[in-house]
Amino acid sequence: MATNKRDAGNGGETHQIAGDTVERLTTNQGIPVSDNQNQLKAGARGPVLLEDFVLREKIFHFDHERIPERIVHARGSAAHGYFEAYEDLSDITRADLFSEKGKRTPVFTRFSTVAGGAGSVDTPRDVRGFAVKFYTQQGNWDLVGNNIPVFFIQDAIKFPDLIHSVKMEADKGYPQAASAHDTFWDFVSLMPESTHMIMWAMSDRTIPRSLRTMQGFGIHTFRLVNAEGKSTFVKFHWKPKQGMASTCWDEAVKIAGADPDFQRRDLFEAIDRGDFPEWELGIQAFDEAFADSLPFDVLDPTKIIPEELLPVRPIGRMVLDRYPDNFFAETEQVAYCPANIVPGIDFTNDPLLQGRLFSYLDTQLKRLGSTNFHQLPINAAKCPVMNFQRDGHMQMAVPKGRANYEPNSLDQSDRDPEGGGPRECPAQGFTTFAGRDTANEQGDKLRIRPESFADHYSQARMFFRSLAAPEQAHLASALVFELSKLGLEHVRVRVMANLVNVDPVLAQRVADGLAMPLPKASPSAAPVQDMDPSPALRIIEGPLDLATIDGRAIGILIADGTDKAALDALTGAVKKAGGTPVIVAPKVGGAKLSDGSVQKADLQLQGGPSVLFDAVAILVSEEGCAVLLKEGAAVQFAMDAFGHCKAIGHSEAAKPLLDKAGVEPDDGVVPADKGFVGAAGKRYWDREPKVRMLA
Repeated sequence: MATNKRDAGNGGETHQIAGDTVERLTTNQGIPVSDNQNQLKAGARGPVLLEDFVLREKIFHFDHERIPERIVHARGSAAHGYFEAYEDLSDITRADLFSEKGKRTPVFTRFSTVAGGAGSVDTPRDVRGFAVKFYTQQGNWDLVGNNIPVFFIQDAIKFPDLIHSVKMEADKGYPQAASAHDTFWDFVSLMPESTHMIMWAMSDRTIPRSLRTMQGFGIHTFRLVNAEGKSTFVKFHWKPKQGMASTCWDEAVKIAGADPDFQRRDLFEAIDRGDFPEWELGIQAFDEAFADSLPFDVLDPTKIIPEELLPVRPIGRMVLDRYPDNFFAETEQVAYCPANIVPGIDFTNDPLLQGRLFSYLDTQLKRLGSTNFHQLPINAAKCPVMNFQRDGHMQMAVPKGRANYEPNSLDQSDRDPEGGGPRECPAQGFTTFAGRDTANEQGDKLRIRPESFADHYSQARMFFRSLAAPEQAHLASALVFELSKLGLEHVRVRVMANLVNVDPVLAQRVADGLAMPLPKASPSAAPVQDMDPSPALRIIEGPLDLATIDGRAIGILIADGTDKAALDALTGAVKKAGGTPVIVAPKVGGAKLSDGSVQKADLQLQGGPSVLFDAVAILVSEEGCAVLLKEGAAVQFAMDAFGHCKAIGHSEAAKPLLDKAGVEPDDGVVPADKGFVGAAGKRYWDREPKVRMLA
């Protein structure tokens, strides 16, 4: 007699027949399917019969496979992993995941773009979401943030306006995944509080090289609360152990054309090869006295506390070591909510955070169709869940017992002799911090902004003046690019008037780039202060600008006649340094090397442009170079690598190709066998003025 069990992983059924185990296709009811190729018809050429339940179930399910995409953060990639605490933090929090050194907590982390739809590309100029779900022993904690520590607005009531403005224009239905259009800049130019975020959005932070090389932030001021009820203000920071890296704008545009899934693919391939992405979680912890000493309000989400003023304290690390088994079931169905916190973590009165606490939960019902979305495996807590919530659409649990209310005295058992099931737990349960955010928190309920939120330009000025010179040029050029896309001249003028308050030199550079006169500064609600620069805000020459190829991809262009010994030596050196060599050749089947052997290619030249790599080497013979000189893709390969300020290693015979591509000798253009691997860990920004006009 045949036995079977359902295999939930593949939707089939495993049958034991005469000692053999074979997978049998079944319906969703577990009924084996005999023919999955043909509909049931009345005769070979007759009509299809309505009784074909296999067809009806299959088409029915297919027709309903799509769920509403997220309004924002629709385009996302995610991975499983763990968080490991560096130390016992019980002095400042009773949160279980921070209770002992070395304690590991499972996590699921999703990265995303904000403005584009699910079908948009990975590399637009956009803020990136950085959301982490911690499956703790006290329940799920969702730290839902971005790769930028501030936001466009101070109050959640403006969030629909912000997103409506940056999404596709209502009459045209475009542009997709882009902020370079009238409605966005019209809105932010009328909202001076957005100025600081605009500095970040126009910087290289919004064109990250990969998901693995960007920071993450909790944005808001939260609280940590210990067992005695003492509260500590806290801001959360994620810092990539791989270092920070961004692209040039031209490079980001070309990557979008060469590989729209570039960052998603990079995350998958890094995990697949065992090069697990890792971030350090740090906190800025402070008390009310420190908060009161600052020249801005810590509840204002458009402000940061500079690291030079309050260093970030590392408290643990996150390692992502497993890609989802199924993109829809996990990455698409995961539901993050800032309101998901655990005992030992609490909120503040940040008005943007308070609005998010409502909005995210409301969104999940629309997207996932049921208040039971928390029972989906990716959202389910990994600790016991016990309550009397019942029924509802798509209830997947099967509660036992008569009582569905609390308190009750039914359902006695050896484990629960008094009956009644789960009860509230004052000693260990979550309790909201009873204190105030500030000593003077009192007064009538009003629709008003506090005066401490009125300074919109000082931190924007600090951010710009903290950047390295190349980053300042990139930011100014990004503003020129975006504002050049506008059809409304008065919006350009208003943006420039706001920029005068930020930095007159920046404003003048933008005005020159637009060939427009510089207007007077717009009125400011508070005096603009000159704050000390914060070098920690830099990507270039900043603390996370690591001169290494560890975890980076190095493209090696070869052709017929390439020296085998030189190729072996270079690939070996790249691997030893932690990099990944990627062989590119005119034909994917490979190239015939100097010893007669054939080296297969990882990518064909037309589909493997240099924008996909962090540095490149061109190892060709005179014969191979002569062939590549006639190939536009090869010339562009070298031209783009030089134009994007990357290191270029080369064989002596490659020089004619470099000359045709306009590659000039500098510290980043070196013989492949003489220091290339050491040079490949950085970009050569001094080269940039030679290859493009910058504002």
